[in-house]
Amino acid sequence: MPISEAKKASNKKWNDANMKERYDRIQLVVPKGQKETIQARASSQGESVNAFVTTAIDERIARLDGSQAPMASAPAIATASPFESTQIPPKEPTT
Repeated sequence: MPISEAKKASNKKWNDANMKERYDRIQLVVPKGQKETIQARASSQGESVNAFVTTAIDERIARLDGSQAPMASAPAIATASPFESTQIPPKEPTT
């Protein structure tokens, strides 16, 4: 469903007032084709790409720190594209 011009204007107003104060931006570069895989996996989990990646980072930091509970993530901002689910093979454990 397309976003109305009023909703776009409302989103822009909120972004202009809040984004720079509340969030840091990170540009992520991935190998060709991986973007679609990430989008598909996020969508299959009902998450935005931003929420999916942020959760993955939080879980990795928690594992590295030896804690059980992941850090609290910021609210999701980005939206995921509706791609079909893609199977991602499990990562081999490192020793």
